[in-house]
Amino acid sequence: MALSGVTLAFGGIRALSDVGFQVAPNTITTVIGPNGAGKTSLFNTISGFYRPQAGHIQFQGQDITRLPPPRRAKLGLARSFQNIALFRGMSVLDNIKLGRHVHLRTNVLDAVFYVGRAKREETELRREVDGKIIDFLEIDHIRHHPVSVLSYGLQKRVEMARALAMQPQILMLDEPVAGMNREETEDMARFILDVRQEWGITVLMVEHDMGLVMDLSDHVVVLNFGQVIADGTPSEVQADPEVIRAYLGSGDVQNLRQKLREPIAVGG
Repeated sequence: MALSGVTLAFGGIRALSDVGFQVAPNTITTVIGPNGAGKTSLFNTISGFYRPQAGHIQFQGQDITRLPPPRRAKLGLARSFQNIALFRGMSVLDNIKLGRHVHLRTNVLDAVFYVGRAKREETELRREVDGKIIDFLEIDHIRHHPVSVLSYGLQKRVEMARALAMQPQILMLDEPVAGMNREETEDMARFILDVRQEWGITVLMVEHDMGLVMDLSDHVVVLNFGQVIADGTPSEVQADPEVIRAYLGSGDVQNLRQKLREPIAVGG
């Protein structure tokens, strides 16, 4: 995926200004920046919830800048949200299965009588969700629980499971470990690495946990006031003077560098 010249404004306020970078296949790319830098606005623009005033977004060989969110999802863009967006009254299993709706071809008649294509698609979906996604994210013990009774960390896993059910080419994770304790963060870090390594899915995420960002990412993009101020490997970004100024102003550079180096344990 490639972004070029993406500009987004709300009235006289520019949320994004001439943003451009590339997300290479089978990598983990992370967008970081201070609060209000434009990270979530960028995610909403890539996934189609916001339409930019200028610029282009290329994905799978085509310009998707004007495509609606369902068309982008069908092409292979799936995302989680900073604020969990699950159906709280539904079970874990039903929430996950909803992720596949963009790919279903069943018509109303098939669905009513549950024959032919409807039955085949349901069987295939159940096989993938039960045998692959639920097992991968270690949530078999809560599959029939309503989402409303789950801990925050488990709800984050369910949201990731629903995104994986969409069969994405790029998995977009908006602050996947926000609000998690250390153990939950380490589990999520392991899942993110395995999604890339075992499933071959490209990951694009926004995250504030600098230890996780520097430990997992192949590529880091830094936003500040809606503009890209740094773009490169974790080691390149953490040494960039613009990044240090954006996060600390005239503060303690050594403290930031130490924070950026703090590792996340991702052992099994």
